[in-house]
Amino acid sequence: MQKIDKLDKKILEIISQNARIPFKDVALECGVSRAAIHQRVQRMIEMDVIVGSGYFVNPKVLGYNTCTYIGVKLERGSMYKTVIPELDKIPEIVESHFTTGPYTILIKLYAKDNEHLMDLLNNKIQDIPGVVATETMISLSQGVKRQIPISKSE
Repeated sequence: MQKIDKLDKKILEIISQNARIPFKDVALECGVSRAAIHQRVQRMIEMDVIVGSGYFVNPKVLGYNTCTYIGVKLERGSMYKTVIPELDKIPEIVESHFTTGPYTILIKLYAKDNEHLMDLLNNKIQDIPGVVATETMISLSQGVKRQIPISKSE
């Protein structure tokens, strides 16, 4: 795998702050041509350094007012392989992680309100074969949201 250099890191730092910034502005800030920026970004996409792109939608604008983290305990950890496809069928779930610690899986979901959350828990998540317990933590407020820091030093 190719390594990324200082210029790549500077590009990543700029575009991770504003994915819609024109390449000409990135080029100006980095002191290189727009073509060089385009080539480096394309190479980093091919190397899976940059994964995904797009816009973030504010869930509250769509009526999803409750952000919730749910710790899921499975009958056996190996059931993860069959439970994840079932969780994937629930569109309100935006993340799932196979974890160490007290839960087998930690999921993040958005619900319209507490009644919607209770329906998701009781009639969807807890009905999945292998799920033996859940613990729900409602997020009252998001304090920090950012990308991983990009170190400029080698």
